[in-house]
Amino acid sequence: MKKFLLFDNDGVLVETEKWYYEANIKALREIDIELTFDVYMEIMARGGTAWEVAKAQNISQSIIDAQRARRDIYYREFIRSEHIEIDGVVDTLEELKKEYKMGIITTSRRVDFDLIHNERDIIKFMDFSLCVEEYPRAKPYPDPYLAGMKKFSASRDECLVIEDSQRGLTSAVNAEIECVIVENEFTLTHDFSDATYHIEKFSKLEKLLLNI
Repeated sequence: MKKFLLFDNDGVLVETEKWYYEANIKALREIDIELTFDVYMEIMARGGTAWEVAKAQNISQSIIDAQRARRDIYYREFIRSEHIEIDGVVDTLEELKKEYKMGIITTSRRVDFDLIHNERDIIKFMDFSLCVEEYPRAKPYPDPYLAGMKKFSASRDECLVIEDSQRGLTSAVNAEIECVIVENEFTLTHDFSDATYHIEKFSKLEKLLLNI
């Protein structure tokens, strides 16, 4: 029986992935580099960085660092101003909280995570959140989900990961924890063949859990 739910953040609880992509496009365009959607999807699936395309064109590290900082500014502007809520998330979490302990395991930085959640209700349903600074290695390594499992003092069989990306799924698989993939238009091209379960949208999670 599952007792503990470990949620990815971006693309699962909030629709931020589009805006992170747009922020990367904007920053790279300023140094005359085009970042296509297909290239970005391939990089994200394996846990790489969009700045590989700049390095491949021999852009200096100092310029890359400066543009990454600008990317971060653009991203924060987007998540402050754009609609990033996903329908059904808050209502579903409210119901799940009655039966499960829940945590968020994200590769986001704490500063961005707090900016997203400080004025939203999602975090109040969670027992904890772990950001990229708070475990040794990021997804697709197992470290993030192993850290979440440890926070709950839980066994693998008691936990369930909820993800939307190949990188996140690989992290869960490497941690030997079963994983639900929530369909997301932004990650439709990813390989989810190792997922234990699939659902079309977040609001279907409660029904799925009743049958596990």
